[in-house]
Formats: sequence, structure tokens, C-alpha cells
Amino acid sequence: MKTDYAILIVSHVEEMADGLKRLLDQITKKVQVYAVGGGQAGGIGTNYNKIADTVKKVEAEMILVFYDLGSARMNLRMLEENTEKKMQVYDVSFVEGAYLAATLLEIDGDLKLVEEKLETLKIRK
Repeated sequence: MKTDYAILIVSHVEEMADGLKRLLDQITKKVQVYAVGGGQAGGIGTNYNKIADTVKKVEAEMILVFYDLGSARMNLRMLEENTEKKMQVYDVSFVEGAYLAATLLEIDGDLKLVEEKLETLKIRK
């Protein structure tokens, strides 16, 4: 089922990614939610190939990506350079950002509104 938007959760811990996906699946039916977590051998970390394989499965026009830690962002930067998929990676609070995006997309479907509201959760350096 092709939709306008999908959400991708990337975490260093597979159970965290899966748990957040379960939570988001409870609040949205319009937005596909995907989760990928853990290193290649299932330990703590992220893996470029696991993330890329998950992105290939996404049928939506645009993927909104939420991640937990910096090395996940590093893998996502590499993937952005090597995929034709439209992705927007958000540097915001991980759980709150994904939850906010899923809720607003379910209600309204307006990406501009989502991005405006995500500004309040942005991680500033």
C-alpha cells in the first residue's frame, strides 16, 4: 500500500526500535512505520546494510527518519547519498519526535505542520 509518508525508527537497540514501532502502530493507520535496530550480529549498535534493506521495503513517497544516537545518524547520512528514496532525517528527541510526527500525520497529513512542531524538539548543539 503506497502512502505519502512513512516513518523509519533507527535505534542502537533492536527492542527499542521495535517497541517504539509498536507504540506508533497504535496511533496511526495512515502512516507506515518501520523499525530497524541493533548491529549486524544483533548486539548494540547500528548497521548500514540493515538500515538500507529496511529503506528498500518502504513504499511511501517520503520517509521521515528518527534515530537515537549519533552513529545512527552517520549511517543515515551515508544512506541518503546512496538511495533514490526521499528521506528526511530529523535531529530531534527520538521518541517524542516520532510520536509527534505520527500523530500529526494521522490527523492532518501536513508535513509543513509536522516540521514546524518538530522544531520545538530539535537537539541543539
